[in-house]
Amino acid sequence: MQTSRSKSCRCPSFKLREVASMYFTMIAVFLVILVVALQGSAPHGSDFPYKVPLDSQGLLELSWNVSYPEQDVYFQLLIRDLQFGLLFGMSDRGEFENADLAVLWSDGHNSYFGDAWSDNKGQLHMDSQQDYQLLGARRAPEGLYLLFRRAFSTCDPKDYLIEDGTVHLIYGILEKPVHSLQAINISAIHRGLQRVQLLKPNITIPELPRDMKTMEITAPDVVIPSQETTYWCYMAELPDNFLKHHIIMYEPVITAGNEALVHHMEVFQCAAEFDSFPRYNGPCDSKMKPDRLNYCRHVIAAWAMGAQAFYYPEEAGLAFGGPGSSRYLRLEIHYHNPLVFEGRHDSSGIRLYYTATLRQYDAGIMELGLVYTPVMAIPPGEDAFILTGYCTDKCTQLALPTAGIHIFASQLHTHLAGRKVVTVLSRDGRERQVVNADGHYSPHFQEIRMLKEVVAVFPGDELITTCTYNTKDRSRATVGGFGILEEMCVNYVHYYPQTQLELCKSAVDPGYLHRYFNLVNRFNDEEVCMCPQVSVPEQFFSVPWNTFNRDVLKSLYTFAPISVHCNKSSAVRFPGEWEKQLLPTITKRLREPVPRCPPAPVPRPVAPVPVNLGKLRRD
Repeated sequence: MQTSRSKSCRCPSFKLREVASMYFTMIAVFLVILVVALQGSAPHGSDFPYKVPLDSQGLLELSWNVSYPEQDVYFQLLIRDLQFGLLFGMSDRGEFENADLAVLWSDGHNSYFGDAWSDNKGQLHMDSQQDYQLLGARRAPEGLYLLFRRAFSTCDPKDYLIEDGTVHLIYGILEKPVHSLQAINISAIHRGLQRVQLLKPNITIPELPRDMKTMEITAPDVVIPSQETTYWCYMAELPDNFLKHHIIMYEPVITAGNEALVHHMEVFQCAAEFDSFPRYNGPCDSKMKPDRLNYCRHVIAAWAMGAQAFYYPEEAGLAFGGPGSSRYLRLEIHYHNPLVFEGRHDSSGIRLYYTATLRQYDAGIMELGLVYTPVMAIPPGEDAFILTGYCTDKCTQLALPTAGIHIFASQLHTHLAGRKVVTVLSRDGRERQVVNADGHYSPHFQEIRMLKEVVAVFPGDELITTCTYNTKDRSRATVGGFGILEEMCVNYVHYYPQTQLELCKSAVDPGYLHRYFNLVNRFNDEEVCMCPQVSVPEQFFSVPWNTFNRDVLKSLYTFAPISVHCNKSSAVRFPGEWEKQLLPTITKRLREPVPRCPPAPVPRPVAPVPVNLGKLRRD
């Protein structure tokens, strides 16, 4: 390229316009040659270990890999029925406004690929910094493979920052030719959303024992209801006299053809206090579901779309079977059927891998966060209301072994208003480490995630869990509780060795909340009834949510003493004084991570990359 430019400079007879024309023509030719060369190198499926269908029909399939040394994500997109292009990208919560997009489009004759962004009205613009880098495109019998990469952080204000936690992927299908990127009307195209964890941890898979056995917990021949969302419950039972074993791994079992409909699954163990549980195979919200199934809440396996097999560390396994362990399990499957398919049969579930050769440690599951109580509430109309639950130093000092515990996995949980969740380890008043964080959390995408590094927790440490909620669409207060329109703030941490501590949570002291209601009565014309027969939720529902009442409630939750629940598996608290405990004092916070910016690109004209896709389908 440099040689060509120097030759043109030796010809004084050339006018500036002609030189510019030749320059940009050669750039276009170079890009075409580059793309043709890239199309010759077909990506190998084994290079992309993570895979998820984007749409319910399975027409779009995304595979990806993560390079932590390069800080890049490599994408392979399979388009089974290419028409005139595709939009693929990321946004804060799956919106098509203010989105970061890679776009493939065609005018019917020529095709192009480019990095774009959408404004708050959904209008597309070519990005001045092209950070989606096309690496290849090839035809195959199953469709078109598009290979491209993107850095975690680009330091481009129009780009999405790829972080740990949930990523909302968006896609749109172009069914008609378009003459330019700006001519694409995103409101008029078929489009959708998929949630994944892009930045999977790079963990070595432990060696599995020779005596390993498998057990499939699957719902037999379910006819998926013809509605968008269904939660299906199925009761399973371990064999009689099933001795203690260790679960060392589990993976999904998905009925072929239903990969795009099975959204997530969980296996719960039932409470050991009951000798038997009724059989059931039906919708979880059915009036026919026996009430006793509500006592099956101890999660032993959880999978969500895009997740791979889950492995326990080689030194630990999750105990099930034997004395003190219930033989009854409840499988819960979330079917997402937006196209309302009818008559689809499914026998999906989770395959457990277990061994009778017990490992060194029993793994345990501990609940962190807020107690399920209505004293923790969120006013209506809030964009980002924060609630925090504390596992205090007093509790860990009493309940943890001297050598501490090791957290290796975590499952974050809220109900529908949850937007962010983070748990931080604090020691001696200083924040030391983030245990798990999800800045784009969605209650519709919950999975047990293996941590990138094991977190050691010692006696005297504090585990502080903070949840952020959005109640913009609600007209009355949202209180804590078990109902789907009530709220939770929980982190189920998986750790070893197992201890007696099963729940370490908090809630505001009820006496201080009573003082809040008194204050509201004093400064507002509308009276909040505090009669003995009026429940806390009813008192919250009667609060007039002006600025003063909102701000005072926020302040209450940030300074008022707390009631600490430092509970054994029997739901009994450890001995001690747990009421009216002062909030932990944090003297030093963790610094916000600073994104690593790649080298600034050499300034060049912003132009889409031509792509040779051959003949496109016309209806």
